Amino acid sequence: MYRTTQVVPSAYLMMQIGKLSPRLTQLLLNSLGLHGADFCMRLDGDLAFGVFLFVFMVSFYLDARRRGFDMRAVHYEDLVARPLDMCRVVLEFCHLPVSLAERAVNAFDVDSQRNSLFAKSIVGRIKDPEVTPEAKVKLNEMLKKFELPLIDEPNIIVGTLT
Repeated sequence: MYRTTQVVPSAYLMMQIGKLSPRLTQLLLNSLGLHGADFCMRLDGDLAFGVFLFVFMVSFYLDARRRGFDMRAVHYEDLVARPLDMCRVVLEFCHLPVSLAERAVNAFDVDSQRNSLFAKSIVGRIKDPEVTPEAKVKLNEMLKKFELPLIDEPNIIVGTLT
């Protein structure tokens, strides 16, 4: 997420606004038609915006599951470690032909964002910020607040396809 904020001016602006004040983060979410009060927090550091988006999306996902939607997550590390197996699992869950799994894995070799600001050739040149011990403490505080797994802990969310 950090890399994206470096190439998209509006994302960069949102990251900077989040660093200023918890109230501004709340107002920004409210302006997008979302319930910002639940996410009123200051986004300290370059990694906080990405963790914030993770918290926001997982909270939205878990809320939808509580309301009865049969949504599922995919563990990124499993997808990277066993792409063919995971593509089969996802296709099966979606009631699509499992025979398409190999084509799906081949699609991973194509930069789907190649003609955009998000192209690997652009964002791949941007160095990730360092995860210092101090940054990790602050990020883990945010994750704890929402009862989500901490950095360096197993990160399997309820309903994850395996």
